[in-house]
Amino acid sequence: MSAASLRARYLGDAVATASPQQVLVMLYDRLALDLERAQAAVSAGDRAGTNEQLQHAQAIVLELLSSLRVDAWEGGPRLAALYNWLNGEMVQANVKMDGNRISACRQVVEPLRDAWRQAAASLVGASS
Repeated sequence: MSAASLRARYLGDAVATASPQQVLVMLYDRLALDLERAQAAVSAGDRAGTNEQLQHAQAIVLELLSSLRVDAWEGGPRLAALYNWLNGEMVQANVKMDGNRISACRQVVEPLRDAWRQAAASLVGASS
């Protein structure tokens, strides 16, 4: 078995055995990484790389939006609006190769990721 297939198997197992909170944090981690890579690709003038990273980031945001139960809590509609805004900004960033829009998305995603990570950790601490 190659190193790449071992890595893929490890990642697959990690996701399959993760709690829903951990999966959410994993998605945010990857979203933040995609945005960071997209911004680097824009800076390098790499249109294909920018497109690839932003398309993946959009897929994550759309997955987050589709799994969001808007009526389950009072912040649901605002989070849905934020996901829609992120998606629109990423589309425009991709079309215009706009690093400022990617930066704006990162400024929203990274604090959210950190908050979700902290919330997930507190749930683990509360259950033990």
